[in-house]
Amino acid sequence: MKPLHLSRAFTLIEPGPVVLVTTHDGSRPNIMTITWTMVRGFDAEFALTTGPWNHSWEALRGTRECVLAIPTADMIDTVVGIGMCSGADTDKFARFGLTPLAASHVRAPLIKECLANIECRVEEIVERLNLLILKGVAAHMDGHRADQRLIHAVGDGTFTADGERFDRSEAMRAKLPVGL
Repeated sequence: MKPLHLSRAFTLIEPGPVVLVTTHDGSRPNIMTITWTMVRGFDAEFALTTGPWNHSWEALRGTRECVLAIPTADMIDTVVGIGMCSGADTDKFARFGLTPLAASHVRAPLIKECLANIECRVEEIVERLNLLILKGVAAHMDGHRADQRLIHAVGDGTFTADGERFDRSEAMRAKLPVGL
């Protein structure tokens, strides 16, 4: 093995997948690309990091709701493009040809072109860490999409996509919590 600079260690365990987070500030919707997400448990609990440098921050703080939209590998250029411009001066739905759909429980829109959308409420904001604790309140899936590969950021401007799945659910069934 060769040494790896410690500042690059995060690229080995970068969280994934990349998500598009939609918000609505009361006047218009916005989308941001987020690569730092975390599943907090089996009960649709999540966390993500962002902060005041991001245009969506104030909408997240003010409305305390959002949608986590899960893009697929065929959307990579859209995902990167969304992350490279600001909602302060760009209607990202129009610019990237995305279709906002009404959510069931939050004002932030779903993204029709995404594989899945999770409506969330912000339960807690840990400003010291720029961490938002989210609770899912509804989920939507388009299982008919041709491309269902999720995008993962490596952290250096490169990405990977999910590939082959390995089904070991039968072997693990006895170990899963009740209800799954």
